[in-house]
Amino acid sequence: METKHTNDDRIISRIVFSFNHAPPCALNASLCVGIQFETNLGRNKSKNVKDHISLYLAVADTSSLTFGWEVYAVFRLFLLYQNQDSYLVERRFNGVKLEWGFDQFIPLEAFNDASNGYLVDDTCVFVAECLSMAKITSSCKFVWMVENFSKLDERRQESQVFCAGEHKWKIVLYPMGNGCGDGDHLSLFLAFEDSTLEAIKVYARYTLRIFDQVGAKHKSFQDSNWFLTPESSWGWPRFVSLSEFNEPETGFLVNDVCVVEAEVAVLGISTAM
Repeated sequence: METKHTNDDRIISRIVFSFNHAPPCALNASLCVGIQFETNLGRNKSKNVKDHISLYLAVADTSSLTFGWEVYAVFRLFLLYQNQDSYLVERRFNGVKLEWGFDQFIPLEAFNDASNGYLVDDTCVFVAECLSMAKITSSCKFVWMVENFSKLDERRQESQVFCAGEHKWKIVLYPMGNGCGDGDHLSLFLAFEDSTLEAIKVYARYTLRIFDQVGAKHKSFQDSNWFLTPESSWGWPRFVSLSEFNEPETGFLVNDVCVVEAEVAVLGISTAM
């Protein structure tokens, strides 16, 4: 078993073993926030699955965790050498759900096919990577009242800075669009504003929303991404078409006021070693 830090701050744990060993085999590694995880490998852990290898990531030791604990982990499980059989997973581990993974990770027929290169000299390599792990925190909402919208400069508009997950953020709006939305869409982004911090990456789940001020049929999109300093941003260049935005019945623009909301939950933090 091998545990190492990579240049991009992942912690990778590896085990190399002969498949003739009786499964399940366990691979243990201490990850990101000091919680002990293990990777469990076996043939057909689920009674409903046949002719497949099963692979899971599980919390191995909860003795140091307080009552009501919950941890959000971004992890990947894969089998060398075919990288297309890599799975990036985002899951919540808690006292009820200690394990996540795949009952049907790979068919035994494909695993044993020599041309795929999974099993060479009766040896295979399974890899577990933890990219991020953090205790779940409640999301933070910030509302931006964009007044005198028709008088805004067509270029980049920024909200006040707000805090979520002990980090600073801002909403970025392009009234006449940006990138692939230039000229016919309103573009909306969430930007990371902790420019004073170096060598830090923050993984966040975020929702951007434009309120319907008439009928409550709000326009919103949600995503999760890594934010890098300084001032990296994610969002939607084509958040809403300008024709839809300017229609009175949509309620997006009332009395020349647009109401924009950002909801942010920080799920993981990675710093340079």
